[in-house]
Amino acid sequence: MADFDTQIKESQAQVAEAQAKISAITSRIEAARSKLDQGVVLDVENATLEDVSKHTDLMNANIAELIMGLDDVTAGFSAEFAEMRTKTGMESFIGIFSSAKAESMRQERMRAATIDDKLQDLISKSDVIVKLLQGQLDLLNVQKTKVEGNLAGTLVEREETVGALEAVRKEVASLDPKIIELENKISVEQDAAARTKLETELATLNAQYNALVQDEQVKLAKSQTLERYIEKGKTWVDSLQNQAATQLVLINKLQTDTKQRVVLYDALTSSLKTAQQQDVAHRINEIGVKTDQEAQTAMAAIGAATNDKMADMLEAHEG
Repeated sequence: MADFDTQIKESQAQVAEAQAKISAITSRIEAARSKLDQGVVLDVENATLEDVSKHTDLMNANIAELIMGLDDVTAGFSAEFAEMRTKTGMESFIGIFSSAKAESMRQERMRAATIDDKLQDLISKSDVIVKLLQGQLDLLNVQKTKVEGNLAGTLVEREETVGALEAVRKEVASLDPKIIELENKISVEQDAAARTKLETELATLNAQYNALVQDEQVKLAKSQTLERYIEKGKTWVDSLQNQAATQLVLINKLQTDTKQRVVLYDALTSSLKTAQQQDVAHRINEIGVKTDQEAQTAMAAIGAATNDKMADMLEAHEG
């Protein structure tokens, strides 16, 4: 992965940009929350959320590509280790003159072969990616906690606001029949003093009614603002939750891959050693067979010589 460092830098830049966008949205939500009493409308539009979503999708796709790159490298190493068992060009050339020397060179090469540096390189690359993902996950969790905390307080406030709104509406509704009753009394009252008194009472009720209606409108507007804030906040929390889930999936894949790579590399190491041991054992067996054959030949020669000697002695005795 010659371009791993370049890809990491690109991913780091994308993560930094994503974190800036995410923090900006959370800040806007928090700012709007602090100004709800002033009727400030939350200005986090769906387009903004979609922009963050698209950017994080691109970021995660690039990181996933890095992860798949590690898989490709691992597969390449597996093939490389398999080829270690075959003779190199130099060993084959030496073998023309001395097969024993060529085999000795191959055995030494296999004995010296190590995959620790390759394994550590892959693990270090994996750790770099995990660190990148973990940093993003930590930020997402912090932002989610902030928004959830604000939402919890806002839900309580909206519940209280809705309760107060309903209470005001009941008061307004209770004044309607009283006003109608006074208006009817005034319409039939002939006495000027009594009529004036009724009109004063009606004016008081109307003022109270108007104040309640105004209060109802204020509470309704606040309730609607809180509702919009809650809706946007929940959407943002869901987005943060989904992003965090994606980070966890990638982190778990990397951690699982790392464990599997250790197992694979241990297996490759054992395979190399086993192959070497098998080759040595085979060589020893070949040497043993050859020695046995030479011994048998020697014994046969000794036996033949002994027989010849005994035959000569018998002939001499008979003579």
